[in-house]
Amino acid sequence: MSDLAINLLASVIAGVAVWLFQRLIRLRRAARLRAFFGFVPGANVLLVVGKHASSTQALSVNKADMSAIVELAVLAKSGGTEPTVVLHGETLDGVGEQVEFCVGGPDSNARTAAHLRWLLPGVSHTPYDEDPEGLTLRVGPATYRRERDSYEYVLVARVAVPGGRHPLFVICGQTAATNHAAARYLARKRETLLDQHGSQANFCLVLRIVGRGAYGNSFVEPVADVTADAFTQSAPDQGAGV
Repeated sequence: MSDLAINLLASVIAGVAVWLFQRLIRLRRAARLRAFFGFVPGANVLLVVGKHASSTQALSVNKADMSAIVELAVLAKSGGTEPTVVLHGETLDGVGEQVEFCVGGPDSNARTAAHLRWLLPGVSHTPYDEDPEGLTLRVGPATYRRERDSYEYVLVARVAVPGGRHPLFVICGQTAATNHAAARYLARKRETLLDQHGSQANFCLVLRIVGRGAYGNSFVEPVADVTADAFTQSAPDQGAGV
């Protein structure tokens, strides 16, 4: 065999090896994505979005909340599933029968309010008409109060619904911009979150959006893992906060 033939054969073998390695990496990433979110190829995924908080129109949705839904829809499609967007006022039977992402605080999204009451009893969110500036988020003994243009908070939870077959993800932020930031964080940090929390267990995190007045909603940092408190009924007397 000539040197040219040997070199060509070596190049082909090397090319095939690289292709196989890259394919294995893609398959592994896809498997981890599906494991973390509970995606089943071909299945439906619910994306429930809340009402625009300051709009008088029942079907109005905040632009930032729609951006969050788009982030999650792309994520669902990449997992081989079919995303379906549902407005918060629409009647949905049950929970846990399909993967669900519920976006928006309890003021704007009635389904979020129901999830908090039943599945995340340690979490509460001060209504806008009582606390328009702070929009305080409480988890167990800790409170997270918004500081306009400096710090804003959002809760992200994965819930294994009792008797359900698929997980529920709740994104409950103080503003629509924080919901968008949390959706992006969930999509981008899924590998880290899978390593930290596995593919089955409940978790609940509080994220902080820093300097939104200067940086928009791009600077997101984890503040606390509040899993233990979020899934436990809070005592009536809440403690001092953050």
